[in-house]
This record gives sequence, structure tokens and C-alpha cells, in this order.
Amino acid sequence: MHLLSPLLLLLEYLAFSDSQDWKFEHPETLYAWDGACIWIPCLYTIPGNGKVLDNLTVYQNYEWDSKTKNFNGTVLYEEKKFGTSSSQGRVQFLGDNKSNCTLHINPVNAQDNGQLGLRVTSGNDKWMDKIVLNISKTAPPPRIHLPLEIRELQEVILTCQLDFACPGYQTKLQWSLEGMQHNLSSVHSISLSPKTVSTWNQLKFQPEWTDHGKKLTCQLWKDSADGLLSQETVQLDVKHSPKLQITFIHGEAIVKEGNSVNMTSPGEAIVKERDSVTMKCQIISSNPQYQAMYWLKDGNPLSEHQTLNLEQKTVMLSLPSVTKQMTGNYHCEAQNEIGSTKLEVSLQVHYAPEPSTVQITVSPAKEGSKISLTCISQAYPPPINYTWYHNKIEISRTDKTFQIPEVFLEHAGNYSCLAKNSVGTGETGQAAELDVQYSPKEVTMVIQNPTPIREGDSVTLFCNYTSSNPSVIRYEWKSQGSWKEIMPGVLMIQKVPWNASPFSCAACNQWCSWSPSVNLHVQYAPRGVKVLLISPDSEIHSGHQVLLRCNFSSSYPTDVLFFWKKNGIFLKEGRDLSFDSISPEDAGNYNCLVNNSIGQSTSEAWKLQVLYAPRRLQVSISPKDSVMEGKKAVLTCESDANPPISQYTWFDWNNQNLHHDDQMLRLDPVKVQHSGTYWCQGANRLGMDQSPPRILTVYYTLETYLFPPEGCAIFWCMDIA
Repeated sequence: MHLLSPLLLLLEYLAFSDSQDWKFEHPETLYAWDGACIWIPCLYTIPGNGKVLDNLTVYQNYEWDSKTKNFNGTVLYEEKKFGTSSSQGRVQFLGDNKSNCTLHINPVNAQDNGQLGLRVTSGNDKWMDKIVLNISKTAPPPRIHLPLEIRELQEVILTCQLDFACPGYQTKLQWSLEGMQHNLSSVHSISLSPKTVSTWNQLKFQPEWTDHGKKLTCQLWKDSADGLLSQETVQLDVKHSPKLQITFIHGEAIVKEGNSVNMTSPGEAIVKERDSVTMKCQIISSNPQYQAMYWLKDGNPLSEHQTLNLEQKTVMLSLPSVTKQMTGNYHCEAQNEIGSTKLEVSLQVHYAPEPSTVQITVSPAKEGSKISLTCISQAYPPPINYTWYHNKIEISRTDKTFQIPEVFLEHAGNYSCLAKNSVGTGETGQAAELDVQYSPKEVTMVIQNPTPIREGDSVTLFCNYTSSNPSVIRYEWKSQGSWKEIMPGVLMIQKVPWNASPFSCAACNQWCSWSPSVNLHVQYAPRGVKVLLISPDSEIHSGHQVLLRCNFSSSYPTDVLFFWKKNGIFLKEGRDLSFDSISPEDAGNYNCLVNNSIGQSTSEAWKLQVLYAPRRLQVSISPKDSVMEGKKAVLTCESDANPPISQYTWFDWNNQNLHHDDQMLRLDPVKVQHSGTYWCQGANRLGMDQSPPRILTVYYTLETYLFPPEGCAIFWCMDIA
């Protein structure tokens, strides 16, 4: 490529000063190499409306001829009649006469290096447009674009760019990383636009700290026997936090190593008490340089036992005589501007069991409950054998936990244990006491009065027990009637009833235990005494056979005697009272009496009624049998009957029915004519009877005697009534 002189530029400007409005759009410079091809994307705009391109001439390394007022140079392509795209030698025009001026040159030679001139005309309008070609003998290397900073494990996009692209000449860009056996996967793209002609390859990459300092190469390949065309290599600068390595030294020997390169750790380092231990932490890589380095235990910085060597990038932690308190997680930590890194080693100090203690799940424990005892002893490794003691007597060689499925009083006492591990045997520490609590034992009720108890007596009851844990705090009673607890556990019953139910008591702490029920066996006189009619089962008629029985509901003692009274007068002894042929004279109020050693009880009076037909009828005259005329005389029919007479009939001396049905026959005033014999008849539902005759004598008064009425003689008078 050569430069145009100022004079030539001026002449060129003057040559097409009449075409200032022509506009071309294409890459300013295009790149290729000998034997490749070149693709020139091109667009143009003709000044004016509706104009088309008349002529297109492509010059190579053209010059302005001031004499001919025209351009001279090697013509690579000329088109005067536009139709379809056409080729002339190596040049192919892919445009048209309106807006597209794309060219394809295949192949290109090193001699093509320089400038192309596009001479175009449309009518009187002319224009010359310049395109620079940069053609090298060999393919130029691609360019690698890196981000400003690359950090470990942070994804970045790396770009490999080549300012070349030409359809028909197939190339590819390929990535490789030092130490990797395979190519890296990437995304390939090309650009063929009026602004840019290039090939791109983008690699998404998540670097690790181990990639720091490695060579990253982008290679240009041709899909033919030519193979590799060119390449570009850069060295990666991967920023990362410090990377560590720990060496564990037990005594004089290195027993464990670990590093943060492959995320390994020494893990658990096992030592015994009083052993010598050294832990060395070294930085194997850091970008940028580390700023601090130190040891921590369980997250806390250690102020002693560590030595820092800046030159060797190490920090040593020396433990000349370890104790069990030194057990824990040790971290080595280093820091730089990127961050910090920790690497851990677990130091486990082995020691024999410490004096053991016993932990009881529940104490005090309720009798009958399930109890677990656990032997607690600090040791490492953990104890593998335990020996249990009850009141200093060995009871079991078992596990850490000693089970009592159902605890009883005999299990109470002191428990201790002995633990053993691979280092040695510990000691028994302070024993733990198992306090077994239970409800009061053997609760009984005792009656103070040993003699027989009679109804109405006062009785004292005691509630006793043999043992209790915890102590009895109250008593409960199951009783009836009037009672009073005169002191805890002592009950006073005043006037005990004859039917006192069984008594029981409970002695209570947290729980209550009840005594068996106690019967007072109260003695009392017979109760519920009454007379029962056994036969007949209906009315008692005179002449029937009758049986009465003395009955009672209860008696204590049960040995009893029976007695009978009639109308309050002792009648006989025995439970039954019988009548072979009862008579009205047997009627009356009967009581039966039942007697035991405590007393005697009498039934309510039972009225014995004997039913019979009327008997012993007789006529009584009031005021007397002889009555003065003019006075009043009352005749009464007296009788003995049960039920009473329901119908009376009166007859005179002529046996004439007087048609009077009342018990009394009233003659008021009585007359001499009423003198004569009278008798009565009585009936009930059982029968009838009549009385013997009774004479009524009526005397004359003196007046009648001196002045007899008409029709009457002195001693006789016609009955005119």
C-alpha cells in the first residue's frame, strides 16, 4: 500500500467535485494473505432520485493522470451493462446498479496489497472510492482479548478475533490451554457487514487457581492439508487466595499431610496425653502475595506456640506436651487481597476415663416405674466397658446405661460405676443415691373398743401403716354417719348406727393406700318386727282355722325368742300363733315380741277381726219396762255381729211386722194401747238372728182412770190407733 500525494488528492477532489453526494459504505481496510480470498461488502447511494449506475470500473493501485484528466491503473473489473452478477478473472461483482457494490476476489496475491479504486458513473455524475487491501504473505495471528482481571472460579469470556472472513475459504479459530489434553469448547461466529469483516471465537472459562501462569493459545486453522495457519499465545494471570498445605508431625515422624489444592485435610490426628505434636502450615501458592498467616483453635486465634517464617511462607504450631484440653479443631488461615483460605486439622487427645458419675433419669423414683442409670465419664476414645456397683457391691458388667424395668424398695441405695477404654481404667466417683418412693405399706384399720359394739355406742378407729416414703401427710376415710377425725389417723364415731357399713381408711403421701374394709359388727335388738297373717289369705270368719307368724327383718346376735300378747296381756311363747276354730272372742289387738341378748322389740298392734252372723239379739226398753202413758218409750234391738247388722225388722205380740227397719223403735207419746210383747230381727251379709220377746207395760194416768175416754172401760180401751 502506498500513500497518495497532496496534489493527487486535490486533483481527485476536483475530478469529481460535481458528485459530492455519492455515499459508499464498506470496511476501510480489508485483510487477507497470499492464496486466500477477500470479500468486500459494499453499499452505495447515487445522488438524485431514480438514478442507476451506468459504469463500474475496479482499479488496482490507481493514479490520477493530469493530462488525460482521468485515472490510470490496472483494471481488475469493468461493468457497463448491469444485469446479473458477473465475474472477470479473479473478481466477481455481486452487486447491482442501484445500491449494492459487493466484490469477491479469489484468490488474492501478495501483490494485491495496496488500494482498490471503485470508479462509478451515472449520467454526468462520477465518483472514485478507495478501499485499502492489506495482503500479507502468511496468515496474520489472531488477537486474544482478555478481561482486565481474572479471578479463580469466576466465569470470564475470552475472545479470539481475526480481521478476516471470506466465504469459500473455510477457516476456524481453536483454543488450547497448557496442560489440557483436549480443546476447549467455544462459540464461533463471523461478521460480513459493510462495517466489519472478521471472525470471532468466544470462550466461556471458569479458571482455577492452578491455571495461574499457564499459556492460553488461540490457533487459526484451515480445513485442508494446510493445517495450522497462525496462532496467538498469552499467559494467564489468575488472581486467587492463598493455597495451603498442612503437615502433622507426631514426635519426629510426619504422620499426616493435607492441602487446599485438592481440598484434602489431615483429618483427625490422634495423640495421647503428654505427647509432642507439631503442625506445620505452608503457603504453596498466592496471587497476589499473602498478607497474613496464623493458626486458630476452634475459631479463636492462638497467641502462643506458633512461629512464622516469612521467607519459607510457613507458620509452625508446636505443642510439646498435649493435654486433653488441647483437643479441638485447628485452622491454619492465610489472607491476601483476594480473600482468605482455611485448612483444618482435628486434634484428638486420647486419655483414660475420668472419675465417673451416675445420672439417674428420675430420682426420687416411684415404686414400679422404669429407671435408667447412666454412667458419665469423660474419656477419649469413649469407654467400651462399664462395671456397676450397688452400695459398693458389684452388680453388673454391662453397657453405659443400667436399666431397672420395675423399681422396688430393695433397689434403693447408692449407685456407682467404673468406666474403661483402650487407654486405661478410670475411677469411681461420687455415688448417686436412688430414692425409691412408694405409697404407705400395709395400711390397716384398728378398732379401739375390743368388746362387742352396741347400737348407739361411741367407737374410735385408728388408721395404721408399717412404712411410707415420703411420710404420710394426711388420711382419708370411707364411712357413714356422724364422725369426726379427732387427730390425724384417729376417727371418732358417735352413736354408731345399727346398720353401720364397713369402714376403711387411706394413709396418703403423694399417693394413697387403702386399708381392707372393717365391719364393726354392731349388735342391736331385733328390727322390723311385725305380725304376718299366714292363713287364711282372705277374711277371717268365725270357725276358720287361722295362723299368725311373728316376723323380723334383722337381728344381731341372731339368736332370738318370740312372745305373743293380746290386748297387752301375755298370751304365749313361740313364733306362730294358731287357732283351730276361731271365735269372735278371739278378736283383739295382737303384738308379737322378738327378744335377743341386746334387747326386745315389739311389733305394732295387729288387729284381729273375726266376722260372724248376728247373735245374742235382745230388746232393751228405756227408761224401763213399765211406762206411764203419755211418756216416751224407746225400744232398742241390741246385737253382737261383725260386720254390724245392716237390716233390722220389728215385730209385736201378734208377730205383726211393724215395718220399722231402724235399730231403735221410738214410742212418743206412749199409749196404753202400746202395751204388749215386742221382738226384733237383725241381719248382715253373713246371716240373721232374732231376739226373744220383751214385754212393755203402759199404765193409765189418774186422769184416764177417773175420766176414761168414750168407748173405754176402766180396764180396757179400744185401740183406736
